[in-house]
Amino acid sequence: MSNSESAQNGGTWYGAGDPMHFEHLKVVDPDIFKCIQSETRRQVETLEMIASENFVSPAVLESLGSVMTNKYAEGYPRNRYYGGCEHVDIAEGKARFRAKKLFGAKHANVQAHSGSQANMAAYFTLAKPGDTVMGLHLNHGGHLTHGSGVNFSGRFFNIVPYEISTETGRIDYDQMAELAREHRPKVIVSGASAYPRIIDFARVREICDEVGAFHIADIAHIAGLVATGLHPTPIDLADIVTTTTHKTLRGPRGGMILTSNETSEILLENMPKPKTMAQAIDAWVFPGGQGGPLMHVIAAKAVAFGEALKPEFKVYQQQVVDNAAVLAETLLSEGFKLVTGGTDNHLILMDLSPKKLSGKASEKALEAAGITTNKNMVPNDPQKPFITSGIRVGTPALTTRGMKTDDMVVIGKMISRVLNDQENELTLTKVREEVAELTSHFPLYQIPV
Repeated sequence: MSNSESAQNGGTWYGAGDPMHFEHLKVVDPDIFKCIQSETRRQVETLEMIASENFVSPAVLESLGSVMTNKYAEGYPRNRYYGGCEHVDIAEGKARFRAKKLFGAKHANVQAHSGSQANMAAYFTLAKPGDTVMGLHLNHGGHLTHGSGVNFSGRFFNIVPYEISTETGRIDYDQMAELAREHRPKVIVSGASAYPRIIDFARVREICDEVGAFHIADIAHIAGLVATGLHPTPIDLADIVTTTTHKTLRGPRGGMILTSNETSEILLENMPKPKTMAQAIDAWVFPGGQGGPLMHVIAAKAVAFGEALKPEFKVYQQQVVDNAAVLAETLLSEGFKLVTGGTDNHLILMDLSPKKLSGKASEKALEAAGITTNKNMVPNDPQKPFITSGIRVGTPALTTRGMKTDDMVVIGKMISRVLNDQENELTLTKVREEVAELTSHFPLYQIPV
């Protein structure tokens, strides 16, 4: 495939350019250089199908490896605790401006180091320890930060989880409403980590309004789809929107917090005086939850947001969705059960229990065949979290490479062959050879030498 053909999927960069240079690293620490070299080769020569992973552009990589990493910049633009911040102020300002434009928000905090820290700041902005928070159960597709007992969310707050319907595999909004009426939560969190369908943010808003709860929408997985209008936006339906900047958004690993309710004053027991929503969010990121921001990552976020504002990014996102739909159809035709029977977005959750397969063994077999996925719980999963009955697959990274729907048919059949013959080393070897041949037609990064 030529770069001009690849550009139709929303990028002109993959397969182009020189390899990144590591002259100093090769001498100073050859062990780490070899790790980077091997990881680059793994990404280039395998099919990356973990739904939460993607490939960033060389421009984003260059920003991440820049001198911005040297600068301490506690505080916010034009209000820092350190001198010498005039240039990083511009970079953070660009990131905030582009984020607001991309999502139609009125305020953006781009300092959160991760989606988890973004959620932590959002929770403490709107609630105090011990308050009741409702979130999607981890075993039903939610995230650790939506109320897991081993996470800060489950330790600091009284969690009332809602679930998906056993019959449909979709979020049970009627159950959510009943639980909200019974428990009167301070916050209801919408969003998921392994949910393949459209999320009804408007319905969640109605439930919040009925019981007087705040609404936090976590769009970490679907941010790229939301930004391009391929999934309904929660920006005017949630008090706070959180996201990661990687996954479908195709930026560096990090977090972000958005709101369009930036001027309303909130008075909470954990706030010393009334603050606007925007001020409270910023205060809970810094100094509330973290210190100096990662300015090299923020600069890379700005670059990624700039890329996402280009028209071709919507072309890319549409291809992500189209690819996921065809992959789902292929897996169904191969006799596999999918949670909800398909997908509306970028990911698919395969329920392997009818075939008496475990997610752990299936993930291992697929990886041996050059296909990277992750084991995942399915609704009412009888297996333990480290075993599981399912695997989660996604199409963002494959689409970044330029792969299209015809390739998804091929890949779906590869997955079927591996899962139906996991113990056969000849099958795994044959599929890995086919994966290597397929990836060779879709160049990614140059392997450093």
